[in-house]
Amino acid sequence: MSEKEISEIFEGFNSKRIAVIGDVMLDSYVWGKVDRISPEAPVPVVLAERREYRLGGAANVALNLMALGAKVDVLAALGKDYDGDILEKLFHDHTLNSAFLMRLSNRTTVKTRIMAQMHHLLRIDEEVTQHPTPEETILLQQKVRELLDQQPDALVFEDYDKGLLHPEFIAFVVEECKKRNIPIAVDPKKRNFNHYNGVDLFKPNLKEIKEGLNLHINAKNHASLAEAHQRLNDLLDHKMTLITLSEHGVFYADDAGSNLIEAHLRSITDVSGAGDTVISVAALCMASGMSLSEIAAWANVAGGLACEKVGVVPADKEQLLSEILRLYASN
Repeated sequence: MSEKEISEIFEGFNSKRIAVIGDVMLDSYVWGKVDRISPEAPVPVVLAERREYRLGGAANVALNLMALGAKVDVLAALGKDYDGDILEKLFHDHTLNSAFLMRLSNRTTVKTRIMAQMHHLLRIDEEVTQHPTPEETILLQQKVRELLDQQPDALVFEDYDKGLLHPEFIAFVVEECKKRNIPIAVDPKKRNFNHYNGVDLFKPNLKEIKEGLNLHINAKNHASLAEAHQRLNDLLDHKMTLITLSEHGVFYADDAGSNLIEAHLRSITDVSGAGDTVISVAALCMASGMSLSEIAAWANVAGGLACEKVGVVPADKEQLLSEILRLYASN
């Protein structure tokens, strides 16, 4: 692929519209410093200096897509609580469309990360994971139709097992997308792993596919990964598999073939949010009509860049473009 073609694809991201359906959450960061150990237990004492709130989960995927130039709509549920108020305000602060957000009872997920001297010391999770009621699901389905009637170029399921997504709702969304010829990318979790039938791109990480298929997989072995793809395809009848393998890179497979791409050497600072960046780049590449081999190569670079940053941080479009150009220049 030439430099001109790559630049045109990146420019084309600006004309794409991507829908995201899934679990949004509030990322809370407590930043401080450590200079002593607690006398009560052998743990560091963090002197808190500031607290910061960021959009997390499906909302971070939306931020990544926006950072890459796309127009984004997010369908998600927030709690009727103070944390939900903060999340909705963050949507407005980032000029993210909040028209498809629903405020439901006790639904806001909060991840609090304790950070000191650029190190991630501890994470505290607060969540409620029950599914929406039948009445709430009917309202959500109506919002899905309104969302898809805008004819997005692709839809991303961002599943964190926090309750919004369940088999019947997933099947409804997939059917509505197929009626409109909207391609679907999935970032799955364990509870709904087997229920994304007929989607286009399925992107588990190694832990998720091991648990989802109850299968031992050697991340360094192509044949082992190819067997996992085949079992996954027998289960879901999907089109493309993209498995992220952390320090081992990514594996991809479809009807055209399969390959294992090694990870690029990086200075790993924090893996938080890397998966969000990978699915965002993969979805945009898919919406741009790229081959799976190219989707995997670009997503692999993007995931590596995300790991160099502290905390959950959206993609840097110019940095990604530079790295992609360097990748093709070296081949």
